[in-house]
Amino acid sequence: MRFLVTGAAGFIGSNIAFALSRDRKETVVGLDDFSSGHFKNLIGFQGDLIAGDIRDTSWWEKVGRVDAIFHEAAITDTTVVDQKKMMEVNVEGFKNILNFALKYDVRNIIYASSAATYGRGNCPMREDQSPIPENVYGFSKAIMDNVAREFWEKNPKFKVVGLRYFNVYGPGEYYKGKFASMMYQLYLQMKAGKAPRIFKYGEQSRDFVYIKDIVRINLNALDAEKSCIVNAGSGRAETFNFVVECLNKALKTSFSPEYFDNPYDFYQNKTQADLRKARYLLNYSPMWNLEDGIADYIKTMEKK
Repeated sequence: MRFLVTGAAGFIGSNIAFALSRDRKETVVGLDDFSSGHFKNLIGFQGDLIAGDIRDTSWWEKVGRVDAIFHEAAITDTTVVDQKKMMEVNVEGFKNILNFALKYDVRNIIYASSAATYGRGNCPMREDQSPIPENVYGFSKAIMDNVAREFWEKNPKFKVVGLRYFNVYGPGEYYKGKFASMMYQLYLQMKAGKAPRIFKYGEQSRDFVYIKDIVRINLNALDAEKSCIVNAGSGRAETFNFVVECLNKALKTSFSPEYFDNPYDFYQNKTQADLRKARYLLNYSPMWNLEDGIADYIKTMEKK
């Protein structure tokens, strides 16, 4: 089979590209404009890679017919305040991907949505909750979900699966810089012999999900029986203090957190995915808990 992975040089896109090409021996075409992706994420990649912008059509003929699309390309920096740019890249870019699918009759489309659509919604967060995003990034993903539903209703022969990612961490995020996960940021501090710095008093919690589980739910989505939008997380809310505890265990250190005031007027104190739809529709159950995920991640980083 032949697959298109957009955002292939990014964190999640590169992991999907390798899972398809190296592990499943499939033919993969990657697409990336390298605005945030990095070529080093794809060292050893055996597929084709096209430099292109998801907002235009110049790459369409270069890619041609594929069996399925994994759409990961987007502005993922939640601090971007340029609303027009965010909507152009994330929403109009997604519409262009769907138009490409229509032209080349690609009936299997999997795309990255986000838990940012939930804002400060009730936990555990369920897919039928009304979106209440707190930033334009979350808003763009909520509109993408609307676009997806409209598309599959108009084109019932096409299958579209949206995955609402929670807090993803793991190998491949090194080139995200200050936007990499807190696991990576705290790891760097601790490796430098510094106390890990977290907001007072470390009891904020997140649904941290390891990249290997995210790759697996993407691959499972290929076999979904119908279009859907589901949560992609661990199903657990773990505190920042526990993150430090897991890092200390993996690194064999004993740092105590350095607490500092949260500078943000608004802040999500908790996120947690309800995974019932993911289990039922995509046969997905996370395999990695936070302690094991961090230990596996640390092994990878210690080899670099």
